[in-house]
Amino acid sequence: MLEVQNIVKEYQLNGEKKRVLDNVSFNVADGEIIGITGKSGSGKTTILKILRGIEDFDSGYFELNGERIEPNPEREKVKFLTRNSAIHLQRNFGLWNGPAIENIVRRLNFLAEGHEGLPEPESLHYEGIYEEAMYYMSLVRLEHKAKHSSNLLSGGEKQRLILARQLAAKPKLLLLDEPVTMTDPGTKQEMLDVIKDIRKELNIPIIVVSHLPEIHLYLADRVVYLEEGKVVETGEAKDVLKHFLKDIKEQTPLAEITSKEPVIKVRGLSNRFALLRVGEVLKFEDLSLDINKGEITALIGPSGSGKTTLLKMIEGLRVPKEGEITYLHEGKWLNIIDFTIQRLDLRRKMSTMHQEFTLSPHSTIRDQLAFKLRLKGEGSLDYARQKAAEFGISDEKLDTLYRITEVTEEEKDKTLREIGLSVDVYAKLFPTITKGTVDTQAAEIFETLDLPMSILDKTPYQISGGEHVRAYIALALVTSPEILMLDEPFGDLDPVTLRDVTNSLKNINRKFGTTIVFVSHHTDFVREAAHRAILLDDAEITMDGNPDDVCQKLIEMSHAKYLEHDLHELVDN
Repeated sequence: MLEVQNIVKEYQLNGEKKRVLDNVSFNVADGEIIGITGKSGSGKTTILKILRGIEDFDSGYFELNGERIEPNPEREKVKFLTRNSAIHLQRNFGLWNGPAIENIVRRLNFLAEGHEGLPEPESLHYEGIYEEAMYYMSLVRLEHKAKHSSNLLSGGEKQRLILARQLAAKPKLLLLDEPVTMTDPGTKQEMLDVIKDIRKELNIPIIVVSHLPEIHLYLADRVVYLEEGKVVETGEAKDVLKHFLKDIKEQTPLAEITSKEPVIKVRGLSNRFALLRVGEVLKFEDLSLDINKGEITALIGPSGSGKTTLLKMIEGLRVPKEGEITYLHEGKWLNIIDFTIQRLDLRRKMSTMHQEFTLSPHSTIRDQLAFKLRLKGEGSLDYARQKAAEFGISDEKLDTLYRITEVTEEEKDKTLREIGLSVDVYAKLFPTITKGTVDTQAAEIFETLDLPMSILDKTPYQISGGEHVRAYIALALVTSPEILMLDEPFGDLDPVTLRDVTNSLKNINRKFGTTIVFVSHHTDFVREAAHRAILLDDAEITMDGNPDDVCQKLIEMSHAKYLEHDLHELVDN
């Protein structure tokens, strides 16, 4: 039994005191699943960290199995929380290499011996530990993968293995923070059913933080709705979630597409790609498709089906062994795979947003827009070509420098080392941008995205979560790209904020005719945002057409029972 009473938590942020939890109270009985929902920044994750003993708090208390925890707890109280609770964080892939079951054996050995070394197979207690480890593997439905190497498990299997390690510590409270947000429907369903199994088998209190209404409708006995750190309502999932979603905006209609005019042609793509993170191999064979001008196209499919790999090939960031990817550029078809002088001009009219997007935390929005305009603004390439010639930098190196502005910082640093240049080269090659230019370029984009111009001189810490996402979209759009590529960029957004972002994308598409291609697992988002959806499975296109029909096919393939409940049950628009 967990009882939480009047928890208050304050942070010092930029010299100001911010209350992130304001007299939060609720309780969770043994064998009960409580959901916590609310907008981004409402305090959901903070309460989990307090209950785990990771974060201190300012006032109030909570009791777990009769043990009372107050602010500034003694060391023994923190140890009690460590021993008696387990927290499962999203995107945590910290596992030992070797057979999967050894991850559980090590955890059980830690409980017995105080370290995570592997006991000798001939030791007296090894058989008992192995048998117990297999119990936890079966509890998360992974007994058939016990002897598979952990690094070859899929992303969803790794998440369940980590959960099994947590359960092996025999917690009296299980805390789950967005356990399924960035996964495909089939992986979500597996994890949700495992959580139900755990409740039934272990009869412990479980708290699930999620902004996805369908997760709470499927799992939770009750839901706690937080808003700006306060408990607004606690009760049955359907009632509370309707309250949470009462202020969601109406859907903006999609722009009407009157003709199909290809602007990108993919022809005969073939290659094998090793997906190290999920331990699988993708084999593209003779894949072809068109992307049409002014259309919003979604790439969907199970995890590991090839969506992101295909998008990176279309962007020219990964090179297939065979095939062509051509863009309609100034009336001619230009292959983005092969280096040409014109490829830089083609890249200038493209923009991308990848997974784990973020704004630089210490720079103002204005500074970040100015940097993007330096690279891709009107006249920037002509200036850069002139400067490159002065510095003896070849067209090929300039092409590389331009390409790596769209990749991760790790990839960028690696490529810069390989070509013998430093990041300072961008300041030498590209023109400076004035304050007035930023204002002029930002004005129309900000108006379309419903962003106040006042945020230009603020850092990301000083704006709301929804403004942060729309500001990043503004960063991708400030150079007026004709083509925008998005790789699962909005998986962490609550449905209220996501509707705002979805409407903004549709407004951009309608107003500027921007061709948009995005990857997503989120079927509600795909149905709302796309003119067309393409279903990939095992690197093959299995369906291409109306987003409602294609999403339904993915749900059926995934046996995703939790999607019998969706957003549209809870809102009137």
